[in-house]
Amino acid sequence: MNRFLIKSSVVAALGGLLFGFDTAVISGAVSDLVSGFNLTAESLGFTVSSALLGTIIGALFASIPGERYGRRDSLRGLAVLYFVSSVGCAVAWDWHSLLLFRVVGGLAIGGSSVLGPMYIAEIAPARRRGWLVGFFQFNIVLGILLAYFSNYVINSFNLGISEWRWMLGVAAGPAAFFFMMLFAIPRSPRWLIKQGRIDDARNVLRLTEGDCEDEVSSIIYSIKIERESGGESLFVRQHRLPIFLAISVGAFNQLSGINAVLYYLNYIFASAGFGAVSSSQQAILVGATLLVFTVVGMVTIDLLGRRLLLLVGSLGTAACLFGVALIFSVHKHEGLLLWLLMAFIAFFAVSQGAVIWVYISEVFPNSVRAKGQSLGSFSHWTMNALISMLFPMVAAVSGAYPFYFFGAMMIMQFLVVLYLYPETKGVPLEELQRQLVQRRATPEHVRDFK
Repeated sequence: MNRFLIKSSVVAALGGLLFGFDTAVISGAVSDLVSGFNLTAESLGFTVSSALLGTIIGALFASIPGERYGRRDSLRGLAVLYFVSSVGCAVAWDWHSLLLFRVVGGLAIGGSSVLGPMYIAEIAPARRRGWLVGFFQFNIVLGILLAYFSNYVINSFNLGISEWRWMLGVAAGPAAFFFMMLFAIPRSPRWLIKQGRIDDARNVLRLTEGDCEDEVSSIIYSIKIERESGGESLFVRQHRLPIFLAISVGAFNQLSGINAVLYYLNYIFASAGFGAVSSSQQAILVGATLLVFTVVGMVTIDLLGRRLLLLVGSLGTAACLFGVALIFSVHKHEGLLLWLLMAFIAFFAVSQGAVIWVYISEVFPNSVRAKGQSLGSFSHWTMNALISMLFPMVAAVSGAYPFYFFGAMMIMQFLVVLYLYPETKGVPLEELQRQLVQRRATPEHVRDFK
């Protein structure tokens, strides 16, 4: 680890901070938006999930500019979208304009969920890749905590009908800062080699790794194979395991209910009888828990591995979710709600939260990594949009139903990870390429994978 590597990773991960802030800040504005625009449960779900429609598109197509213009320069374009979305939401003149600018913000979120981890994975040494890519997730949850704290501060000023505008518009400042800081980091060395700029790539790798000739040769070889084959398609038989891993880890991340909880946290507390200020304060506690245990996940991901964290997290989140469901079923013991949600957040943060972006950035070969990263993010954001749209409608019938469903999905995740997921910690990306594309998803391969 050196200053140059840390700076480059931190700057790229700032997209994660904006990602987290923009996705969570809506939780504090829900009640004002409902009253201000006379929203029903259905239109509330659409308002919250509207950004996710843009996120799906951004995640699906981010690899195109990422390959053409490079990961770093494409992140600059996403910083501009973050800024436009924040200012636009602050000055939105009606419900439809608000939806439009939230979609624009969604494009930035989806794109940064692909290109941020990809950039860090491609610049980081294999032995530090999990920790450094995990820093992207750290910034996501830091952004979530800052969003909750920002909402609490703004709420304390009693700004009346303009309160939600301040909540949604305050991210314009960090977006501008992110744009400027991107001029201080280099391009991805793997992208530079694909452009024939081998000396430039060698200079970057020398600054991050020191002795880099083996790494340069390995990257050149993998790109040569890709070009000799005329460009590799993602959806071919040899990529079936990486495709399955990316889609499933992205989908299960959302089937835990994490973003339904984060987006509707104040709504959930209100349904249990808590007031607006009390709900905002408890949201800060939940956000702080997410931040602390994300650090735990970052520290342990390269020690314990991705697979063990997912297994432990699956069981822990399932137990907490079933506990929340019981509270809403019997309408008793509401005082335990905060503690169960904090425990749920803790188990999520050290497992799915720490693993998802690292795992997706690792499992695909260099020739299709951008496409694969987009596919995994697309799976994540599509499931996110569906759950966020449906949650208020299902919760209106019974607050317990969504949490029973999420708990069952975590039991399913435990079984899938146990039997089908390989461990990838500490393996160079090019070595993962040689191993994953040749293996089938069987329990024997999971045990033998090294």
